[in-house]
Amino acid sequence: MQDPFVNRKKPLPRLTYREMDAWLEAHIHQGLVAIGRFYSGIRRFFMRFRLRGLPRTLNELASEASTIGLIGLLFLLALALPAFEETRGNWKAQDDYSVTFLDTAGNLIGRRGILLDDAVPLDQIPEHLVKAALATEDRRFFSHFGIDIMGTARAMMENVRAGGVVQGGSSISQQLAKNLFLSNERTLQRKINEAFLALWLEVNFTKREILKLYLDRAYMGGGAFGVGAAAQYYFGKSVKDVTMAEAAMMAGLFKAPTSYAPHVNLPRSRARANEVLTNLVQAGFYTEGQVIAARQNPATPVDRSEEGFANYYLDWAFDEIKRIAPGPEQVLNVTVSYNPRLQKFATETVVNMLRENGDAKGVSQAALVTMENDGRVLAIIGGRDYGESQFNRATDALRQPGSSFKPFVFATAMMNGFRPDTIIVDRPIRMGNWQPKNYNRRYAGRVTLTTALVRSINTIPVRLANTISRKKIVDTARAMGLTTDLPESSPMPLGVSEVRVIDMASAYASMANGGLQATPYTVLKIEGTSGDVLYERDAEATPKRVLPEQAVADMNGILHEVTTRGTGRRAQIENVKAAGKTGTTQAYRDAWFVGYTGNFTTAVWYGNDDFSGTNRLTGGNLPAMTWQQIMALAHKGKTTLPMPGVDMPVAEALLAKARIQGTSDDSNTIADIIDTDGAARLSPATALALQRIHLLLGGDGIQIQIGLDETEQAPDVSDPSDSAILTTEVAPGQAG
Repeated sequence: MQDPFVNRKKPLPRLTYREMDAWLEAHIHQGLVAIGRFYSGIRRFFMRFRLRGLPRTLNELASEASTIGLIGLLFLLALALPAFEETRGNWKAQDDYSVTFLDTAGNLIGRRGILLDDAVPLDQIPEHLVKAALATEDRRFFSHFGIDIMGTARAMMENVRAGGVVQGGSSISQQLAKNLFLSNERTLQRKINEAFLALWLEVNFTKREILKLYLDRAYMGGGAFGVGAAAQYYFGKSVKDVTMAEAAMMAGLFKAPTSYAPHVNLPRSRARANEVLTNLVQAGFYTEGQVIAARQNPATPVDRSEEGFANYYLDWAFDEIKRIAPGPEQVLNVTVSYNPRLQKFATETVVNMLRENGDAKGVSQAALVTMENDGRVLAIIGGRDYGESQFNRATDALRQPGSSFKPFVFATAMMNGFRPDTIIVDRPIRMGNWQPKNYNRRYAGRVTLTTALVRSINTIPVRLANTISRKKIVDTARAMGLTTDLPESSPMPLGVSEVRVIDMASAYASMANGGLQATPYTVLKIEGTSGDVLYERDAEATPKRVLPEQAVADMNGILHEVTTRGTGRRAQIENVKAAGKTGTTQAYRDAWFVGYTGNFTTAVWYGNDDFSGTNRLTGGNLPAMTWQQIMALAHKGKTTLPMPGVDMPVAEALLAKARIQGTSDDSNTIADIIDTDGAARLSPATALALQRIHLLLGGDGIQIQIGLDETEQAPDVSDPSDSAILTTEVAPGQAG
């Protein structure tokens, strides 16, 4: 038996260092020889294809180009990878709102958001519409791989020849990629993403599917997406029934829907449609004889001229919808505070002002907001022509308010111990290297605060700001409604910080309504498609007080004098007390008038988009004149509400307003302040004012017994303001 612990294998031979070195060198040498032989064989093989001269140069250039091209392609693909993330999930779903706007009478104002109708199959879309789209946008659509190389090259040559962008080279696949996944920004990154996504679409969908998606999702103007919605919006019919002339007009919208929309500029739209008909002939889809009838009888869209007045308003209202809509329902019917009569008149007034005075005054743009004094917006003008520019200068533009900012300084002063009759010296003042100067370059000496604001003296608000602090002024302005950045700089009291027109209207409305916050709003009710109410504005909500009653009374009294003997005299309305302030900025870049009555507040701005100066246009000129015409129209047929602090004390003005507007009845007004035995619980002046209001409103004759305590004095009956007899039976119509 063998011993298991005994190793029976022969031991390996032990190699010396020299033997190992020799073995390694031998094998390395053999390997190198083999590689050399292999390389020589390859070289001998390719020597058969050796090029010389020009062929060699071209081959090397092609090789280098291929290498660089491959590297560039990989680099571009790396840049485009984030775009492919957009293709994940349910990207076909629409996530935007489709909103129909109605005024308080239930009349249609307009629509915003997605107007989409993709229910019509491609086979049922008229052939002339499909061919018009192909002839105008992508004639080689069915032959290229998603990127039209020939079309892109042709467009580049035309653009170089014209010295600008006159043609686009994007294929329908590229345009669809942009519409579905990308924005409209003109950047290299977007074009790269667009190209790769177009290839992705070509790989994942058939040509017919891509064409159908394009026809359904392309923006066609007026809030309509796709040919189905556009046919309904522009012609009031199904897309299946559009004529060749209508199809040409619709196909012309793909390039620039806002510029060529027929409800914006019908002559331009028809001219574009005629180009589309020419494209149909040049592409060989139709003969000239087949399109001649469409040339001679151009399409006539549904009249939507009335809706055009509301465009700026609806853009802002749509933004408000996005902030407050409860979701997840996307198709909504919304009732807004829009006033069609006032909006149309305001638009026509501004357009006429610019047409008649624009060249002489060197001004090209205007903006306006009119609201009720609780913030309920009635009309918005965001520019001269919505068709030319959709930028809303009333809600989005930032401009310096100039002297129209001064009421915030004076209101803050009134809350910090100053009174309208407080005297301050108007004299030169210097702060570092800055020295404010008055408009007339003269100084008035000792003046009251009322005179300082009525005459728009510049040194006084600077002195007030130095005394009460600029931070307090900023806090007051923000509380009243300004939402933009207000740096606490030395010239800040003179209105050098940029503000929005709608914010200025909101801030002034807080003085018009007795000192309450007046946040701008328009949405009154939101309903779903089934009629269920998703949102309704709470009319009973109590607004926040932002100004004390005494400060309101002081400011309203001063600003009323601005319109009677100051810089705003052109804003006077017959039989209606108004208050407001002009504003003119450095180099006459901005001209403002912001003012109010007991009923409404309106802010008006004139200027130029490029911030160039006007021809010495001041706030007391076109802005005040525009304000006067619009506010005069707004008050026609309206009961004029009292201005707090001017017609009567603030509390009584608010009480009278509630009674006139029907928001409270006699049991909540008169009965609340008169004892059952007829003795007034308020002051004699208050009771007399209340009696006059009641009678002016057609109330029955009532007997008000004014009870005086030992500290009160009876009104002087010889004073016309207190001419009522203390204890009397007053009949309707006899109030003074």
